[in-house]
Amino acid sequence: MIHEDIQLTGSFQVTGSFTLPNHATSEFIANPTTGSMYNDTTDNVVKIYNGTEWQVVGEQTGSVASADIEYLLVAGGGAGGGSQSWGAGGGGAGGYLSSSLASVTSGSTFTVTIGGGGGAVTNAVGTSGTNSSIAGATISTITATGGGGGGGQNASKTDGASGGSGGGAQGAEIYATPGSGTVGQGNDGGPGADGQSVYTAGGGGGGATTAGEDASDYADKSGGNGGTGATSNITGTSVERAGGGGGGTNNGSGGSGTGGTATGGGGAGGTGFGSTNGADGTAGTANTGGGGGGAGHGTGAAGGSGVAILAYDPTKISATGGTITDRGDGFKVHTFTSSGTFTISDPS
Repeated sequence: MIHEDIQLTGSFQVTGSFTLPNHATSEFIANPTTGSMYNDTTDNVVKIYNGTEWQVVGEQTGSVASADIEYLLVAGGGAGGGSQSWGAGGGGAGGYLSSSLASVTSGSTFTVTIGGGGGAVTNAVGTSGTNSSIAGATISTITATGGGGGGGQNASKTDGASGGSGGGAQGAEIYATPGSGTVGQGNDGGPGADGQSVYTAGGGGGGATTAGEDASDYADKSGGNGGTGATSNITGTSVERAGGGGGGTNNGSGGSGTGGTATGGGGAGGTGFGSTNGADGTAGTANTGGGGGGAGHGTGAAGGSGVAILAYDPTKISATGGTITDRGDGFKVHTFTSSGTFTISDPS
């Protein structure tokens, strides 16, 4: 608590330190005597007892604590497409946003919403992930868009869904269109491979840094790799998130597509052989926003849930909410793996 321009009438002598008790109201002070003082934490002022009642001491102006707050926000990743006879597309990664909020003041409260990954599917276009957001009265709402699902079961064609990053297109007898990514949050999915009969492969889902790769259109019919995620050091450790899911392959000797790098959270595509069940796609990693892998002959895997991370200088403000850790430069880091509230107060 800092009080400036406090004016007192008469003498005021202090030897050593001068510490006032903190109370929400004067009701907590029993039998005060003339001259008793306390810091009113409700009204943010110093009060003195004049023998009859409590009065505010002079004219007080308090400085309001504020600080810039870094943030990383990732939405839920899309699920890979499901298919029983066609190589399905990989799921797109959840939208990825990284920036800072300027001069956020004490007393501000933010509602943090964490998007879920799209659910696993069979014989269908992959389910898109849901949005993550940071909202409060003192800021414009920040929203990361859920990743698009990968294209799934359809002999003619099945497009990937658009989202934060777009889902990969299914491989089919006619070319399908991959989903589009959201500008500033992610990239497009990759196209699938045109096939003869059921020799097909799906495109990779888009990632935060690069688009999903094309499926191979040669004899091997390999699934496209998921797009690469983005790397952040906001927690003090370099971590890649929001990688796209790999495309699945059916009857192709080239194998399925990989997820968007091993640490980006995207799941690998599955491999199938005609009417024989093969491996399902691999799910995106939780709290990375990674896309799920597309099926070759099986289930399109779920996308990974999103995450929100906020960091600030604790000498300027303090806050509650999420899991709190320390960064090497002294910053406090709040990580939200599920929805919650971020409340800012004066420095501890």
